[in-house]
Amino acid sequence: MLNKYSLKNVLLVISFSISYLMAQEKIVLFNVNVIDGLNSTVQEDMMVFISNRKIESIKNIGSKPKGYKEIDLNGMYLLPGFIDAHTHISSLDAAKRALQSGVTTARSASTSSFQDVSIREMVKARKLVGPDMIASGIFVTPNLGETILADVRLANLVNGVNKENELRKLVQINADRGVDFIKTRGTERAGLPYTDPRKQTYTEKQLSIIVNEANKYNIPVMAHAHGDEGGYAAVKAGVRSIEHGTYLSKRTLSLMKEKGTYLVPTFTTVVDLTEPGGDYDNPVLFIRGQHMLASLESTVKTAYKMGVKIATGADTRYGPNSTTRVGMEITNFVDLGMKPIDAIRSATIIGAELLMIADKTGTIEVGKEADLIVVTKNPLINIRTIQDVVFVMSNGEIALKRIPFNKE
Repeated sequence: MLNKYSLKNVLLVISFSISYLMAQEKIVLFNVNVIDGLNSTVQEDMMVFISNRKIESIKNIGSKPKGYKEIDLNGMYLLPGFIDAHTHISSLDAAKRALQSGVTTARSASTSSFQDVSIREMVKARKLVGPDMIASGIFVTPNLGETILADVRLANLVNGVNKENELRKLVQINADRGVDFIKTRGTERAGLPYTDPRKQTYTEKQLSIIVNEANKYNIPVMAHAHGDEGGYAAVKAGVRSIEHGTYLSKRTLSLMKEKGTYLVPTFTTVVDLTEPGGDYDNPVLFIRGQHMLASLESTVKTAYKMGVKIATGADTRYGPNSTTRVGMEITNFVDLGMKPIDAIRSATIIGAELLMIADKTGTIEVGKEADLIVVTKNPLINIRTIQDVVFVMSNGEIALKRIPFNKE
């Protein structure tokens, strides 16, 4: 006779098995217009076949073979799933909200206790509904604060992370915990009223130590940097991406272009600083946001004209009351002068290249993961439709279906 714990385990196995079988179900999305992320044109009236979590084939609409679940998309538009290259997802609910907003891959920009590593593994094991997670673990920053509690080995860093052995130690602990990226900083934060985002924190020498230590584990580095001096030092040190980049000079942007360093401007978060009642409802931050926004507008426009690679990052926790989303970042990029297709590519293939997963996702191609979203209108004509995602598929599994379809 099964006791309640045995019965619970059996039910969990059955539930997981059903979920697995559903993911193995063959699906055909038809009567759909495809924006594949490779070309600037729309492929009209297409069929996309999904099997074993991947894109099996892409064909002009016609007769459909048997054995596929049919989903009629009624002439809507199919795009690659969004890549959010700068998030702070640290809860189960937040992971689900991110995925349902269209984010099929997310890079964590640090968590307080390695929650991103756990989320990554749970999503891989298909025990959690959420985007594929690229984890960065604990922020390599001068003062760890409460994050010191994340691992007992951090105890020796309670007085700061500034010396070479301290910097290397924190990178080593992150690597041991299985992170995919290391996050560090070149400047202070913007979202606290008592900090100055232009002020440099780590020097080029310190940043080089972090990058060199991370290189031992083949882990790339992302650097928070609003101010130009800290940003330039981070680029010189060899980081893979600059996060924010509010006050970057042409000299720094030129170096980024030369070295292939990516920019993740998190523009929408700075917009939020200027809006009372938003995620940052503080008078000091509201005033600060006015000059930050003007400077970041200039940075993004200049970077785009210079050919610096720009990826989208919403810089949000995907909390229950947060409205910041990748779709808003894409729309803001277009408002700043990007071509719609380039803004979409920032949220798809460019993000995939930044995260070194472009062989798996970021475009709609045969053999790639079935990470897909649907919007109702052509975003190349009206970019704001990108904010209204009505269907999400991640690794071949349907994560969101907001409106009824004619045939299933």
